[in-house]
Amino acid sequence: MHIKSEETMESLIHFEERRKYPRFLIDLPLEYRMSSNHNAHGGIVLNASETGLLLYSTEDMPVGTKLKITVLFPKGYELANFEVIGDIIWKNSDRNKGCGTYQYGLKFIEISQEDHWKLRQVLNGRFNPEEMPTLNEVLTLMEMEC
Repeated sequence: MHIKSEETMESLIHFEERRKYPRFLIDLPLEYRMSSNHNAHGGIVLNASETGLLLYSTEDMPVGTKLKITVLFPKGYELANFEVIGDIIWKNSDRNKGCGTYQYGLKFIEISQEDHWKLRQVLNGRFNPEEMPTLNEVLTLMEMEC
């Protein structure tokens, strides 16, 4: 059993090393629109890299959906944003909550040079997370909408 544990640890280490761009835990609000429906929906970025992000939402969407995403982040006393277009490449649902909640893995398919620079600034920690609402505050607001 101990050997199996080591094997699992080695495979996890190998998995982490496969990524060209590391994931960073961030907690930022976002707005997204589906190409088939132009209504805006809210969500949370749970982690991100230069090539994709983990989205938390109450909206049920299929894998393969293309989204136009605007991520909000503080810049001084104002909110700034960057925009990307991404594809949902995987989906997990959490049926333990009162209403449906979902996590989506998104791969970026389009981002401007300026927005890519902003994303890199966010990932490098050049913003002030204390000025943003906490994940629990945003999740509470999302659950009230259900």
